[in-house]
Amino acid sequence: MSYRHGVYIEEKATGLVTPVEVNSALPVIVGTAPVHNLAEGVSRPVNEPKLIYSLPEFVQQFGAPGADEPASDFTLYEAAELYFGRYKAAPIVAVNVFDPARHTKPAADAAGEDEGTVPDVRQVTSADIIGGVNADSLQRSGLALVEEIFPRFRLTPGQILAPGFSGDPAVALAIGAACKDICGHFRATGIIDVPDEVRKYTEVPAWLNDNNLTDADLLCMFGSPVYNGAVERGSSHLAGVVARRDAENEGIPFWSPSNKRLQCEGLAHAGRELHLTPTEAAFLNGNGIVTALNMVGGLVAWGDQTTAYPGVTDVKDSSIPIRRMFSWVGNTLVLTCWQYVSNPLRRRMIETVQDTFNVWLNGLTGREFLLGGRVTFEEVDNPSGDLMGGKVRWHVYLTPPQAARELMFILEYDPAYLSTLYGLAA
Repeated sequence: MSYRHGVYIEEKATGLVTPVEVNSALPVIVGTAPVHNLAEGVSRPVNEPKLIYSLPEFVQQFGAPGADEPASDFTLYEAAELYFGRYKAAPIVAVNVFDPARHTKPAADAAGEDEGTVPDVRQVTSADIIGGVNADSLQRSGLALVEEIFPRFRLTPGQILAPGFSGDPAVALAIGAACKDICGHFRATGIIDVPDEVRKYTEVPAWLNDNNLTDADLLCMFGSPVYNGAVERGSSHLAGVVARRDAENEGIPFWSPSNKRLQCEGLAHAGRELHLTPTEAAFLNGNGIVTALNMVGGLVAWGDQTTAYPGVTDVKDSSIPIRRMFSWVGNTLVLTCWQYVSNPLRRRMIETVQDTFNVWLNGLTGREFLLGGRVTFEEVDNPSGDLMGGKVRWHVYLTPPQAARELMFILEYDPAYLSTLYGLAA
């Protein structure tokens, strides 16, 4: 060490670090947008995720339906319109798979003469939504692009949906798969719709089971909200309800979306108006299906269970708020602790991580986002061989509050109060 003469300062790393904020409800929406209506010379994004904060920004990036084009044909536009406009939530990540150069139909003039082809959004298929990785270019498409959301935007996906296509079991399965091990580390919630082919509410549980859609990371929405006479996708509305509920609770997903008002004026399914009774809605809820109920407070989302229920009764996988809290806490742990990867494995680092998250969990508990939580470093979880190999484990215990599903009052006639009839003044 060189000779020094004077007063010097050294800084020591803080014993606690601030947990990284994780967006609990960021929706990644894969669908179709009217990119063929963009001006000439403007780039038409196809299989290119875009982070969007408002409807004008969406129109600038993806275009708007023409006067003779139903907005419902463009699932991304419909989802963006209700998400930004009615649920007042932002942002979204939009992935358009409609390619005007590839999805076309023959065109003819008034005389029936062939005029080549014109773009046709109805040529988009479930295969386009599912996407994959091109073997030659290694470029991702469709739902496979969920893997690129964090590298592109430094945001973790919170919800994954494909409105208008998720009624196809193949797409629904792909959504469920996309929710797990995102970038090898993160977890999200997928939302799917029930197709019109399943006409009766009593047939929905069999449809889920027959297609193996019993997944802890999936929410299934039965019923299509109606707004201004137009039938819209239920998955888009449920995503809006989830985002609105989280926004009202500091972005912490501890509160079920159930019993939160839907921004619509009615419900339909398979071309018919839908007016479920509480008993019918409870039948769906008891089979892991979310729906809408018009009982008290208007038309609300109704249901607290993932599609894993009732086959899986572990509350961390069957309860919507608890499953989402586990995913959110897990994502936060990953992002916050990433800075310690490849650090020397010594007691100071172990204690810093443990203390950081105990303080964080205590704060969540104090505000009743959790009933309790703690982080421990236990010898039983850390064999010597693993520590020698650079592997270290902390044990995280947490108890998010369960949704109050059944509230009951016990009424009893008490004859003791007959005594109040005596002692009357003469």
